Amino acid sequence: MRAAMRPLPLLALAAALSASPALAESPKVVASIKPVHSLVAAVMEGVAEPALIVRGAASPHTYAMKPSDAKALAAADLVFWIGPELEGFLDKPVTANAKKATSVTLLEAPGVTLLDAREGGAWEAHDHGHEHTHDHDHKHDDKHAHEDEHGHDEVNTHIWLSPANARAMVAAIAEALSAKDPANAAAYTANAERTARSIDALDAELKAALAPVAGKPFVVFHDAYQYFEAQYGLNGVGAITVNPERRPSAKRLSEIRAKIGGLGAACVFAEPQFEPALVNTIVEGTPAKKGVLDPEGADLKDGPGLYPALMRNIAASLKDCLGS
Repeated sequence: MRAAMRPLPLLALAAALSASPALAESPKVVASIKPVHSLVAAVMEGVAEPALIVRGAASPHTYAMKPSDAKALAAADLVFWIGPELEGFLDKPVTANAKKATSVTLLEAPGVTLLDAREGGAWEAHDHGHEHTHDHDHKHDDKHAHEDEHGHDEVNTHIWLSPANARAMVAAIAEALSAKDPANAAAYTANAERTARSIDALDAELKAALAPVAGKPFVVFHDAYQYFEAQYGLNGVGAITVNPERRPSAKRLSEIRAKIGGLGAACVFAEPQFEPALVNTIVEGTPAKKGVLDPEGADLKDGPGLYPALMRNIAASLKDCLGS
C-alpha cells in the first residue's frame, strides 16, 4: 500500500520564496512631497512602495502635519525630503517622530548643484551681474548660515526641476536604500540606472520642445522654476510673491505690473495650489496672457510616472503660453 504523499515540494517552494531577496522584508520608507516620492518610488519599483506625506494638491509651503503623518514617520526606517528650508513643517517631526529612521536630506545629496534664491519682483536688479551656484559633492553645514543683503534665504530649494539634480537625487536615494536594505541592493541599483537613463532622454526631449520659446520673458507666481529656466535657456523675469505663504503687498504687485509693461512679459503663470485672483489682478490692463505652472504635480497620480509627467507639463504650459 502506497504511503500518502505529503506536499513537501510545496513547502520547499514556499520556503524558497520566503527566503528570496525580493520578498524579504523591505524598509518602511516615507517621502515628503510628490516629486521626491516619484523618484523614490522609481528606485523602489518591484520591491516596495514608499509612503507620501504631502498628498494631492497640498503645498509644502502651507502644509500642516496630520496624525497619520506622525504615525508614518514613527514607523519609518528611511525618510527622504528636500530639507527644512522647503519642508519646514517636517523639521521637528523628523526628529521627534521618526526616531528610528535615517533622514536623507536631498538638498545635501552629492552632486546636487544649488542656485542662489532670487527675491520676488525685479530679479535682475538683485543679480549683481552674476549667478551663484553651489556644487555639493559632500554634505555641507553652511548652506543657510547667512542671508544675503536682501534678507532672503540663500538657496533655491526646488532642486528636482533640474534633470541633473534629479539624477543626483536618484543616486543618493539608491545608496541610502541599499545601505538600509542590502538584500535588495541590486534591484535598487538597476532601477536607479534605468531611471537616470530615462531622465537623460526626458532632458533631451524638453530641450528640443522649449527651444522655440527660449528667451521670451514671463512672470511666475513664486520663484520655483529657476533650475528649469537655467537648464532650458528660459527667461523668467520676476515672481509675484517672495513667500507663497503670504499675500504680496500692493507695492510688489505694482512692481510686477511695471515689469510686465517694461519688459514685455508675454505670460504670467499661476499655480494650482494658490489663489489665482492675484494673477488676474496682475495681468488686468496688460497684453500678458495667463497660464498655470505646477512645480509639484498637484493633479498628477503619485508614483514613478509623476516626475516625467510633471516636467512635461511644465514644458507644455510654457510652450503653449509663450509660443502662441
